[in-house]
Formats: sequence, structure tokens, C-alpha cells
Amino acid sequence: MDTLTSWLLVFGLAATSFLPRGAFILFLARVALPPGLVRALRFVPPAVFAALVIPDIAGPPAAFDLAHPKLLAALAAGPVAWITRSTLATIVTGMIALHLAERFLAG
Repeated sequence: MDTLTSWLLVFGLAATSFLPRGAFILFLARVALPPGLVRALRFVPPAVFAALVIPDIAGPPAAFDLAHPKLLAALAAGPVAWITRSTLATIVTGMIALHLAERFLAG
């Protein structure tokens, strides 16, 4: 692939990635959204996060196991997140729990 084709590919991919996202910011920045829509949009980030994380924690339905290290780490980190509301404390707790679960459940 020559240099011109590479740069055209990079700029084309950047444009197709930026335009759909940037269009909402550019066109809706001056528009007052209805309060119901604003309330509904607040649930989008947690819903996307859950859609990405839950399958990895639970695993495939046939392989669901309560002794799964990632599930145990999530169960340990969940209350920490709820009580402290600290991202750092939640991550540290989850990582420690994951490390301990993998170390002791693997043997």
C-alpha cells in the first residue's frame, strides 16, 4: 500500500468515526432537549457499561459458575463501589479480589 492510500485510509476512517459522534454535538448543542429525553440519556453510559462487562463476568450461560474468579471479584467490588462511590477503591478492591480468586481457585 502506498503512502497516499495509507493517509487517505487514515483520514477516511477518522472522518467516518468523528462525523456521526460530532454531529450530535454540533447540531444539538443549541437545542433544548425535552426533560424526559435528558433523564433517559443519563442511563446510556451505565447500560453500555453493563452490556460490555456483564457477559465477561457471568460467562456463557452453560458455563455459569459461582466460583468464577471474575464473578467473585465483581461481587467484592460491587459493595465497595456502592458504599464509597470511589472509582479507585472499586478498581483496587476488584483487582485484589480477582488476584486472590485466581490464585486460590486455580490450585
